[in-house]
Amino acid sequence: MLVSLVALSVWLGAQSPSTSSPPPASPQYNPQSQTPPADAPNQPGDTVRVPAGRSQGQEPSREEGGVYVFKKQVEEVVLHATVIDDKHRLVTGLSRNDFQVFEDGAPQQITSFRREDIPVALGIVIDNSGSMRDKRPAVSQAAINLVRASNPSDEVFVVNFNDEYYLDQDFTNQVPQLKEALDRIESRGGTALYDAVVASADHLKKNARLDKKVLLVVTDGEDNASRESLEQAIRRLQAENGPTVYTIGILGEERQRRARRALTEMSEQTGGVSFFPKDLSEVNSITQAVAHDIRNQYTIGYKPVRSQSQGGYRTVKVEARAPGYKHLMVRTRSGYYAGQERAAK
Repeated sequence: MLVSLVALSVWLGAQSPSTSSPPPASPQYNPQSQTPPADAPNQPGDTVRVPAGRSQGQEPSREEGGVYVFKKQVEEVVLHATVIDDKHRLVTGLSRNDFQVFEDGAPQQITSFRREDIPVALGIVIDNSGSMRDKRPAVSQAAINLVRASNPSDEVFVVNFNDEYYLDQDFTNQVPQLKEALDRIESRGGTALYDAVVASADHLKKNARLDKKVLLVVTDGEDNASRESLEQAIRRLQAENGPTVYTIGILGEERQRRARRALTEMSEQTGGVSFFPKDLSEVNSITQAVAHDIRNQYTIGYKPVRSQSQGGYRTVKVEARAPGYKHLMVRTRSGYYAGQERAAK
């Protein structure tokens, strides 16, 4: 049992209009689960400290102390896009001129473009409910293999959740610390999936030093304990420059329809992919595919024709055409809520 928990004093940003209950806190910090890193809270009552030099800019300009620093471009929306051909193979050799971006159907001018293996801020969010007890060892090992296959400069945190959610390891690139957090198998209770995802996305937004943000979510069932609904969770994920979400659903037949819909929606709306393995043995190859996908994306920035200060939901579509390719499909977020990122500061 988790005995002494210190809640992080970072709360979610503004509630969505349809939420009647107060927003959940960021994942609780569990001081017994790890040796806290130097820049993480390690005393009761401490708050999460934003590292010096943190930037919300979009285009990496240089590396300082192992951390990529980003230049800020005013009102620039940044998309992380994966391109595949008609045989579902990754296409990585395109140029800026091969892409066209549309917001609410109107063409936009691309202001920045990169195709590099940029380090990411990655949250690993894993179901720790009672039904996951026998699955956790294989899932945890697959998550560690994901980290090992990722960019060495990635910064990763671990959230374990059942009917509550716990930040068992804050941002680090140290595999032993991440393994210790993932090995904390306290499988019990229900599944507060949406609350855990929203709190993890909020932790990324407020504390990540790297601009590119990703969540990997693994569960074996549908949500049965959250205050947030699926719709509210997706709205939070669709904040301006929010995370790409990859989901793995280890589902039984009796839970398949609703759980599959939830995981698919979270992934598709943010430009990620949802996976539904037939058995546990496939999870490791899936996490390897996720690492490969993340490291082979295009980063495309544009300044919207319509000012972000007007707010509201904006649909986004990216198209790619290039000689030698009959059909290219671009996977990126389907839209975002303008102005949320600035309003939350």
